[in-house]
Amino acid sequence: MIQPIAVLCNDLSLRADAELLATQLQVSLLCEQSPEAITEFEFVVLFDKNGVVLQQTGRKAPGPVRAGFTDGAVDHRRKFGGGKGQMIAKAVGIKAGCYPQVLDATAGLGKDSFVLASLGCNVTMLERSPIVQVLLKDGLMRAQEFAREQDGELFSLLQKIILVTQDSREYLSTLTPATFPDVIYLDPMFPERQKTADVKKEMAAFHSIVGKDEDADALLPLALAHVNYRVVVKRPRKAPFLNNQTPSYQLEGKSSRYDIYTIKKLPDHLPLS
Repeated sequence: MIQPIAVLCNDLSLRADAELLATQLQVSLLCEQSPEAITEFEFVVLFDKNGVVLQQTGRKAPGPVRAGFTDGAVDHRRKFGGGKGQMIAKAVGIKAGCYPQVLDATAGLGKDSFVLASLGCNVTMLERSPIVQVLLKDGLMRAQEFAREQDGELFSLLQKIILVTQDSREYLSTLTPATFPDVIYLDPMFPERQKTADVKKEMAAFHSIVGKDEDADALLPLALAHVNYRVVVKRPRKAPFLNNQTPSYQLEGKSSRYDIYTIKKLPDHLPLS
């Protein structure tokens, strides 16, 4: 019987990290193998000289899933993505002189957190999945190393991002009014109905291995009780409201929308820090 996942270490310098993840997940630790040749596991978390990736096994598997912040679509969006005119910026309330502190309680691969940091916000990312945690840690570390030598602007941006490896509900429950974020951002994993080739490989892999956010409904009232100004929920355009709660207002795009739940009006001035 094919098992869902194992940890594969192909770089001895990363053996301790690979062993720790295998212990956390209670899965097998493999060493010095090619993912293409592995048949007894559907996925591996691969540690090698290029970093950490989630890789489907087999010869015809799609490419690896990684958290990347220095190239591709994420980097292009940072440089050419439309700035404060983006829907996510409007949903969070970013404008000249107003840069809310954001808690991204469902960080995933960190793409939205990275966009918000690039627009001037300080962002705390929460991620509870051990697999996604190691992908994020690796992606941020590689980005820091690259930026330190080649991109001072990116290096400054990355200082605005903090990763907390903790369950969102546990973390929110520890907050006091003095430590509430200005905005809480939620983008819970939504069950993917499509079975066609256009489904993003990240989502296909995450749905197979990380699972859905089955407790997402319970997260919304907790977020509303631990935020200063608003909670923003990103949803597929036709998805039901989270927790069946009607938002204060919405911003809608072609494939997704932002449901905004306001506690009180954002001030005109929330300075960069």
